[in-house]
Amino acid sequence: MTDRTDPGGFIARHGLWTDAQARCAREIAARARAENLQLVRLAWSDSHGHVRAKALTLPAFEAALADGHNINVALWTLDASGSRVFASFTPGGGMDLPEMTGSPNLVAVPDPATFRVLPWAPGVGWVLCDEYFRDGTPFHFSARRVLRRTLDALAARGLGAFVGVEVEWYLLKLLDDTLGEENIGILGQRGSPLPVAPHDSGFSYHSESNLDLMQPMLSALAGHYETLDLGLRSVENEWGAGQVECTFEAREAMRAADDYVLFRTATRQICRRMGHMASFMAAPGRRGLYPSGWHLHLSLCDGSGANALAPVAGADSRTGPLSDPGLHFLAGLLEHALEGVVFGSPTVNGYRRFRPFSLAPDRVTWGFDHRGTMVRVLGGPGDPATRYENRVGEPAANPYLFIAAQVAAGLDGLARGAEPWPADDAPYTADRPMLPTGLPAALEALERSPLYREAFGDAYIGYYLALKRAEMARFDAFLSETGADPAAGVTEWEVNEYFDAF
Repeated sequence: MTDRTDPGGFIARHGLWTDAQARCAREIAARARAENLQLVRLAWSDSHGHVRAKALTLPAFEAALADGHNINVALWTLDASGSRVFASFTPGGGMDLPEMTGSPNLVAVPDPATFRVLPWAPGVGWVLCDEYFRDGTPFHFSARRVLRRTLDALAARGLGAFVGVEVEWYLLKLLDDTLGEENIGILGQRGSPLPVAPHDSGFSYHSESNLDLMQPMLSALAGHYETLDLGLRSVENEWGAGQVECTFEAREAMRAADDYVLFRTATRQICRRMGHMASFMAAPGRRGLYPSGWHLHLSLCDGSGANALAPVAGADSRTGPLSDPGLHFLAGLLEHALEGVVFGSPTVNGYRRFRPFSLAPDRVTWGFDHRGTMVRVLGGPGDPATRYENRVGEPAANPYLFIAAQVAAGLDGLARGAEPWPADDAPYTADRPMLPTGLPAALEALERSPLYREAFGDAYIGYYLALKRAEMARFDAFLSETGADPAAGVTEWEVNEYFDAF
């Protein structure tokens, strides 16, 4: 293995690792040899939140621990159907960025701290990567970099962020795994998902008998999650037929995002190997399949590690369940909710959740332990678990962007000393800004946002808008060609686009 201190090595030459990462790299290289791994998957998240990967032999992996590994930037120029969104072979790559001309290579640099041996794939390792241009410049469109940039801004104020994940998804039996012509996509159009059926008839909330019907699969998943150290806390059956909710212990924000990426891809792979399908689509639109959400639990800690949102116990405070900084941060979450909602609900389908009295929000509200609000505040004076629960997310959201959007919004409120409006006791009738009912309005709100252009970078926002508008254009073309009425319910396009893609 090439030593990372070799000045000829890409990682050392550009100073891309800390000393701790370098030590960890030596440890995982030795572990890979000791466990006789055949392949190691270099993995990264695209802007949609899909995990992309290359499988390297052990010698190639060891070389990547010194020099990184070439990957094609083309992935970031394609929409979720594989269609090209940007004119890569023109000057500026269709983005007015000279470095994107011609669909060049990037260098994927492993983050050694994310290394795992995959328990369901014997002899296979897995590691997340950060992307760089060949001159060592960080890649503009790396979602992981966006989150790191936002967390660095929070750290500059002496604060850290912790995230707990509470996510709903569907565990369904695969009835036939034969790919017919209707299941095979073409550029610009995804194929139909394979036929599936739930284990239970649904709408028997927390039924132990229904839970037991899924237990063999859930036990297998829980064992793999434990091996991967994902911090699973609980599993339960929810309302819908085959709907599952998983909760995970709170972890430092970047670790939580990395773990969510691995959780989602691991769940889909394990289920498929065992004759099942896992779907993280928000509103599947099939009989008995109730919409799924992702509730993001976010807390802040100060330099001592203490919860920065909780008021001092016993203090006579005007702030109620939140400290003064906690109120300012909350005000930022509320003020920037509309312009950042697309990062929590990035699909055409996700906006079907925003209905009154539906266990999902329909407007920008907050309250103390109130499940009808957009931001539910939990905890209180002296409680080290005091946190915000943002209920706007869908399970298909890119975790790096969803978390980064929340941190950036709250940080702005904190910096300005902003004050939130009073808590909303009747959130579905409150006179508050309404959440968008579709992706176009969410994108328009983002386009007008100076906050996110500053926090994520103007280039990233322009890129993201183009990417999501290409997705919307394909949906509009489907409506025009078929005459389908999206108000009548979930369309065939949505099912094909999202059901087996997330």
